[in-house]
Amino acid sequence: MRALAREFEVVPMALYRYVHGREDLLEAVVDTMLKGLHRDLGGELSSSSWQGYLQTLAHLMRGIAVAHARAFPLIATRHPAAPWLRPPLRSLELVEDFLGTLKRHGFTDEQTVATYRAFSSFLLGTLLLEASTRGAKTAAVGVPLDEGDAQVPHGHGELDLRNSPETERLRPILSEDHSEDEFEVALETLMDRLEATLSQ
Repeated sequence: MRALAREFEVVPMALYRYVHGREDLLEAVVDTMLKGLHRDLGGELSSSSWQGYLQTLAHLMRGIAVAHARAFPLIATRHPAAPWLRPPLRSLELVEDFLGTLKRHGFTDEQTVATYRAFSSFLLGTLLLEASTRGAKTAAVGVPLDEGDAQVPHGHGELDLRNSPETERLRPILSEDHSEDEFEVALETLMDRLEATLSQ
């Protein structure tokens, strides 16, 4: 709160007119990121096809992760409205819309919940990974201890690859950013799997 007050050039107590403290502030950040998501999923989209709904939701959520990469992990780490809600689909309004849409398209209860779990896991895993490549801190990072001969990472990515020929050979390809294509392939794979499950 003190750091934020310095950023706005106000005394820390001035912030408490708007939030009760750090927890409120972090919740407000998450709410701001997700604002309008439910609205953007409404109307004709909910009734057109379940595939279109899930693809649109996935792309909207990815848009948030890309636009707010450093803040996106808060969606995963803040407490959801209930313990059985899974990030990043963490608001009751959004989950209700998700579950209701799938039910209207003929999903059984079991299929609906399984889809919610698979879809939220897919989103969280891929988008946290992508956010981390864009500068997000997804976990607390401690200062590494130099214990004699330990190989202490310094974060610059320069590694001795002489004893790792395959890694060295493939390093140029490994360094390429294919996150958008990987997102699309993973999403299509998930959709195909869900479609196959429904047709059984």
